[in-house]
Amino acid sequence: MTHPSAHQATPAADTQGTTLARTPLHDLHHHLADRLGEAARDWLDRALDEAAEHPGAHGPISVWELRLAEAGRRCGPEHADAARILILHAARADTEALTRVYAQGTAAERRAVLHALPHLVPGPQALPLVEDALRTNDTRLLAAAVGPYAARHLDAHHWRHAVLKCLFTGVPVTEVADLERRAHADTELARMLGDYAAERTAAARPVPADLHRVLTLTDPTATPPAPAADHGRSGADGTHGKES
Repeated sequence: MTHPSAHQATPAADTQGTTLARTPLHDLHHHLADRLGEAARDWLDRALDEAAEHPGAHGPISVWELRLAEAGRRCGPEHADAARILILHAARADTEALTRVYAQGTAAERRAVLHALPHLVPGPQALPLVEDALRTNDTRLLAAAVGPYAARHLDAHHWRHAVLKCLFTGVPVTEVADLERRAHADTELARMLGDYAAERTAAARPVPADLHRVLTLTDPTATPPAPAADHGRSGADGTHGKES
């Protein structure tokens, strides 16, 4: 098997939030190759080869799904998410396979599926996984859910509520992919933010600093941000957030 090349800059060591979803796959592989010990590198290479050679299910579970479960023990928790993404990609996991892994997996495996979506699913068919993650209070799962895939495909109503969920749970809004562009001139989001701030103030509770940052981004008089490389396709309705 030919693994991703390693000629570009590696991602930052921090693998929280949406860093992994925004990082090219060959950079993820290079990142791991630089940081894993010899035994872990050998294990990952074998796991990627197995996934590429046997992507379908053999018996009740595919071999690559077993490797997803092993990744934390083999690569360490700080590198397991990246390893799982590479295994999912090598297995050419489609929406059905990703949904199965998400439904049956641990929180860490669900997080890896969310990180893998922009690498594997070009259309909006995996949105139910994002929407499920957004209903949780697991901040690491929430941070993974608001990555590039959500930015491309989540409709305006659900995207606005995802931003508010981040504010409510303390997930930094810097994790929200494409925030500047989607928030720009969004008067409905501005209204929702104002209502939330008023509720917090009335209850004598502090207003999150991130709320003011997002509210500033909704200003219709501000210069629109330049398109980003990871915008991809818009949502299924062809819009990005100016209707509720």
